[in-house]
Amino acid sequence: MPTDYHGNSKDALSSPPDGRGAGSTLWNRIAEALRDFPPAYFAMVMATGIVSIACHFLGYELLAFPLFYLNILLYCILWALTIARLILHRERFVKDLKTHNRGAGFFTIIVSTGIMGNQAVILADARQPALILLGVGIIFWVVLIYTVFTLFTVQPEKPTLEIGINGTWLVATVATQSISVLSGILAQEAGQARNVWLFFSLCMFLTGCMLYLLIIALIFYRFMFFELTPQSLGHPYWINMGAVAITTLAGTTLIANSSGSPFLMSILPFTTGFTLFFWTTATWWIPLLVLLGIWRFVIHHGGFAYDPSYWSMVFPLGMYTTCTFQLARVNGLEFLMPIPRLFIFAAILAWALTFWGFVKSLRQFFRAVPTDEDL
Repeated sequence: MPTDYHGNSKDALSSPPDGRGAGSTLWNRIAEALRDFPPAYFAMVMATGIVSIACHFLGYELLAFPLFYLNILLYCILWALTIARLILHRERFVKDLKTHNRGAGFFTIIVSTGIMGNQAVILADARQPALILLGVGIIFWVVLIYTVFTLFTVQPEKPTLEIGINGTWLVATVATQSISVLSGILAQEAGQARNVWLFFSLCMFLTGCMLYLLIIALIFYRFMFFELTPQSLGHPYWINMGAVAITTLAGTTLIANSSGSPFLMSILPFTTGFTLFFWTTATWWIPLLVLLGIWRFVIHHGGFAYDPSYWSMVFPLGMYTTCTFQLARVNGLEFLMPIPRLFIFAAILAWALTFWGFVKSLRQFFRAVPTDEDL
């Protein structure tokens, strides 16, 4: 099974099979493909969910709700595939957990769960399902964050920094902030426990900030002092921007809740300043990532064939749109509103192109399955 430039397998369910076992059934083909199924494929749910929320905020309801319903389906399918992979390929599943190039991809499970919870509240006002999703997200955050980082730490043989780190590591920050955002939203109707939930949301916000600052320093060092080839410059590096965009969203959620919490009100200047710091950082990343993309795809003639890692580029565009809209709304910065009104089209276009590539590659996979006439 081929691998991409981060050591992740190419889209196992979208690449045509290699032709072995011409008599295999469809289910055998899927079972074989699941062996190298990318743990980070939940980024598809992350991207679809945040684009749906951004469309809702900006009044594009004809897109927001179909994407919401589609995301429910995608979330369920990806869980089914993940559970099937755990059953059929347990050794490979466990190996991925402790592999530097793939282990961080499991954090997308946490983010997708948090994004689904946000969609449930914002689009459907379904607070009970959102509360369940929050509980599930917290459990997986505790289990996956500590399991993956512990396994990385205790391994006797480790890759070099040049090989071992990539933008996917920053999904640890995104996962933490997704819990902070959903906790802050649900805290608004938590009654007497409201201050407890807001304090928890604040702690997760600060933990996510800490993780970003630690990991981005390593990534920036890798950028500046190791050779960066077009093949090694992957789409997950857009998470450099997406991680601070969701951090901005978590901060604006805390700011919006400050009026009802004496503790949050006492640190409001700090929260506001820190949130603006991260939004500025997200904005700073965009031109650099665009220039690096031009360097890879235009100057070095990189290909545009579908790869699951494209979803890691769609999510930051949707998240930057959403966080800028909320930052402007909560802080009365109306002059920032043209930014999300422009970026929403980039997010929608990126999602549409990536989803079309996914559908085409999935169709190729099923076309390659032998029919009864071929057997």
